[in-house]
Amino acid sequence: MKFTTCAAALSSVAGIAQASAVSQEAHHEALNALVNLRRALPNSPEGYTPSDVDCPSTPPSVRLADSLSQNEAEWVQRRRSNTIEPMREFLSRMNITDFDAGQYIDNNRDNASALPNIGIAFSGGGWRALINGAGVLSAFDSRTDNSTNTGQLGGLLQSSTYIAGLSGGNWLVGSIYVNNFTTVTALRNDPTVWEFGNSILEGPPTGGIQILNTAEYYSNLLDQVEGKRDAGYDASLTDYWGRALSYQLVNASNGGPAYTWSSIALTEGFQNADQPFPISIADARAPDQTIISLNSSVFEFNPFEMGTWDPTTFGFMPTQYLGTNMTNGSVADNVRCTVGFDNAGFVMGTSSSLFNTLILQLNDSSLDIPDALRTAVGSLLSGIGSNNNDIADYEPNPFYGWNPTGNSYNADNRSLTLVDGGLDNQNIPFNPLIQPARELDVIFANDNSADTPTNWPNGSSLVQTYMRSMEPIGNGTAFPSVPDTQTFINLGLNTRPTFFGCDASNITSSSPSLDGSSNAVIPPLIVYIPNYPYVTYSNQPTVTLSTNDTYRDAMIANGYEVATMANATLPGYENWPMCVACAVLSRSFDRTGTEVPQACQDCFTQYCWDGTVNSSDPGTYDPQPRLEEINIQSGAMASARFSGVVVALVAFGTALALML
Repeated sequence: MKFTTCAAALSSVAGIAQASAVSQEAHHEALNALVNLRRALPNSPEGYTPSDVDCPSTPPSVRLADSLSQNEAEWVQRRRSNTIEPMREFLSRMNITDFDAGQYIDNNRDNASALPNIGIAFSGGGWRALINGAGVLSAFDSRTDNSTNTGQLGGLLQSSTYIAGLSGGNWLVGSIYVNNFTTVTALRNDPTVWEFGNSILEGPPTGGIQILNTAEYYSNLLDQVEGKRDAGYDASLTDYWGRALSYQLVNASNGGPAYTWSSIALTEGFQNADQPFPISIADARAPDQTIISLNSSVFEFNPFEMGTWDPTTFGFMPTQYLGTNMTNGSVADNVRCTVGFDNAGFVMGTSSSLFNTLILQLNDSSLDIPDALRTAVGSLLSGIGSNNNDIADYEPNPFYGWNPTGNSYNADNRSLTLVDGGLDNQNIPFNPLIQPARELDVIFANDNSADTPTNWPNGSSLVQTYMRSMEPIGNGTAFPSVPDTQTFINLGLNTRPTFFGCDASNITSSSPSLDGSSNAVIPPLIVYIPNYPYVTYSNQPTVTLSTNDTYRDAMIANGYEVATMANATLPGYENWPMCVACAVLSRSFDRTGTEVPQACQDCFTQYCWDGTVNSSDPGTYDPQPRLEEINIQSGAMASARFSGVVVALVAFGTALALML
């Protein structure tokens, strides 16, 4: 039984619901047909196994990263126009004192490039980052119930052009997009996805769309990855990790093995530019290399392309054709193209490969795991060595032989090895959003990092990106000045939203570009939104195997409060929504020569970092909830409260022991 239209699916579901004698199997088939219409496209012909297909009339090739791709440039033009009405509604609702934001938008709507260009970034941090970030995202989403009421920020998402995620933050972004730009509310309420009560080592709970017990779950993981290997492609622990991750993030049977990252570009909403442009982040790391922010190559995956703006490679290729055997930037002679290599789970797993260590726990004899899977994992480890178990193998390397002068990192290597995007200590994915070609005005950066021993952020990611932007590896990017991490804590900059880069006229330099020149680039204004306890201790350890629904929902609620500053009810912060609007408009005011309203000047005085530094030892950072705590009837809450030192060390100690 197949349904070709949404109406047909709805009709069948309704009919089945009314009929008492229809089988449960038919009921599930009809429901699944309806649900599938709401997701991205399962367009890999052989599921998880990459497939050879005829190349298009214009074969895929590598291009220099000296501009946006033609596809992205055309898409952004449509998106900027599509943000005008949502932005007008959003800014008008923020009610800037003595300023008509709606009229400002109307006066400039014929020149969309004069209007604000907004980006959103979600940091890494495992399930903590996904769940807290979900609360922030829901606060920005006008589709969330009550998010457009007084004191709310709903509509900021609809006004944005770009959204980027890294590691756990990319689980959030990826899950939203692979499930066809769904809502946080829908994913939270759906019993077949975002069910973190079961450890990822156990597999999903049975029932609904998932019908597997633990043994069948692992057999499926083995079969899917072995299919890729049998087709002639190298596999890594990231393949198993990405497959396991998909069962929690992709609302499809067996974790959606046929869903690809590039299929996002084929969905109607994306093609119409009705949603922001999603980007996933990973770092390049050669085997046995130690990376830091100043030597890492930051790779991005977007629906159109994969590659890096960094001078170490400085190239992009079509995401859809990853896995194609290419030499010197072109498809090799007499070689067919490959599709399906860019599996959505594999991309999300690549961005979070730090968690590959969880797969090593398959040696736990208490788990009902097929011996063949244990053997396969052991074989991989013996081949790559324990120091390289976090690598995602992208072989054949699309940049092999290409631009050998500028592509010093990859031109001689048959394999491109990528790792977790946060391993270079840039745990917020600023890199793709500060590229001059994307011309962003403001970035709302949600930081759920575990920088302190108590698993709270201290601004470290901003410090690392700022330092990188001043070096040749920054390749012409610019980033606002930020203080050291001690100052972040001592001045409370990690306890509330803070603006960085408010005075664009005071920024006169950027990092040297690829050709050695250095031109002044105005960086985006950074609106830093750090994780902080409002209604629950949201500092869950990064390596957490399970989270019950009650604590999950409390963390989502906490993220919502973080973004809205308790719906602008905190004493002294009642102006927060208005000040968000001022941040959005700041660079646009500069471009259009508009006098900054006094209300916005007051906002910048209150929220902008003023350059003050206090680098003394801040001592132990242990924030207390601002509001009444949500009652959590679970041991998960207690472990989270004291996770800072004990649970985090136990979790990472276990992972480290397994690695060694």
